[in-house]
Amino acid sequence: MPDFTYERKAGVGEGRIVVGIDEAGRGPLAGPVVAAAVLLDFRKFPRSLRTKVDDSKKLTPEMRAHLYDRLQNHAQIGVGMASCIEIDRINILRASLLAMRRALDALGLIPDHALVDGTVRPDLPCSSTLIIEGDGKSFSVAAASIVAKVVRDRLMQAMAGYHPEYGWDHNAGYSTPEHLGALARFGPCLQHRRSFRSVRETLLVRA
Repeated sequence: MPDFTYERKAGVGEGRIVVGIDEAGRGPLAGPVVAAAVLLDFRKFPRSLRTKVDDSKKLTPEMRAHLYDRLQNHAQIGVGMASCIEIDRINILRASLLAMRRALDALGLIPDHALVDGTVRPDLPCSSTLIIEGDGKSFSVAAASIVAKVVRDRLMQAMAGYHPEYGWDHNAGYSTPEHLGALARFGPCLQHRRSFRSVRETLLVRA
């Protein structure tokens, strides 16, 4: 379970402002990549939530939604994203890093330090620590993973209203058999990432 070890090492107990940053949506074939920056006051954070916040991938959709709602009252949150057009232009890694920077900018303050999930450092206006699988180690990063995942899933559900044939309301744009089958039948739409192999191959077949 994540805890506040990394936050303490970064100086939270000494009054330093430390945020957690994570992204959601690097793997899907469609839609934006979304990142969140979360600032928690661990001294005031409800103890009842400390055993529930975890890597978003380990939580049910219902628990993610519940924690997302609770975090609105107990954290400062910034959300940023990069579009599928940007993903195709600069690649998914750079787009993910761009979304992280935008999330921090949206937070409305410059922290003393950022804890970032991953192995590549985004361009941030503060010092940072990269944590591999940080959403399972740092409480702040886990909270960011929940926010990013919920925001992106809800965005894909809204987009499914315009493109119901792809099943985005329940596959979130990932390469499920249903989504791949719809790609083969209907071809890609404007929200598909044309730089991703499955989408690119569909375009070649339909050319």
